[in-house]
Amino acid sequence: MAPQQLDQLVQQIALYPDPLLAQVLTASTYWNEIPDAATWANQHSFLQGDALANAIAQDRLAFDPSVMALLPFPSVLDMMARDPGWTQALGNAVLNQRPEVMDSVQRLRQQAYSYGYLRPNPQYNVVYAPGAIQILPLTPGYVVVPYYNPGVVFVRPRAGFFVGGAISFGPRVFIGGAFAPWGWGGVSFGWRTHDIIVGGRPWVRTWTNRGAYVHSYDRPVPHYAGGRVEHHEGELRPYHPQERHEERHDDHRDHH
Repeated sequence: MAPQQLDQLVQQIALYPDPLLAQVLTASTYWNEIPDAATWANQHSFLQGDALANAIAQDRLAFDPSVMALLPFPSVLDMMARDPGWTQALGNAVLNQRPEVMDSVQRLRQQAYSYGYLRPNPQYNVVYAPGAIQILPLTPGYVVVPYYNPGVVFVRPRAGFFVGGAISFGPRVFIGGAFAPWGWGGVSFGWRTHDIIVGGRPWVRTWTNRGAYVHSYDRPVPHYAGGRVEHHEGELRPYHPQERHEERHDDHRDHH
């Protein structure tokens, strides 16, 4: 894909905090698992923190660890599930053109920074360096999903426009040590070397080795025989993706 195409592809996630962005990029390469994961995440959205991590283990989920890493973020998985064409295109780009994908993220972050939209805030610290802009959680262990309109934050603001209101944030999500088996033990980017660090080690899945690749996470990842088990039947909520879709857009209208 050409640089302009990649910019269009990643613009809706380019301002995600680095740890969350790394998980989205790697999980997108398992696009076929995203719909089922989104359903499970929405049905178990009443669980948080260690209770959610325990449910993931108890239910013997067979998703790739990169997909399970997103289960605490139902809105993110929902976005990916609702647009499977986009998710697969992103996954293909990550497998085939990871350096170019990361460069695209940096181009977009540079634009948002230049126009004043991307700045340190109560949720994140923005560490500026040309070609290596980092967006890092202020409080260790807590990740917040940002919501923004790419048609706003990546273009020059009109005179008098309040740039400070262009990015809103969801609730804080606690990602503690119980999530380490799914790559949260150490997740970051080596922007200049084009490395995605997941579980404390470089993530090196490509189109060539995609059929056999198994990430060497810093904690053993359990593999279950006998299939998935559901321990929370009485508490499950129905999955209504359209409802969540409308809520997200209402939130954008409130802020823009």
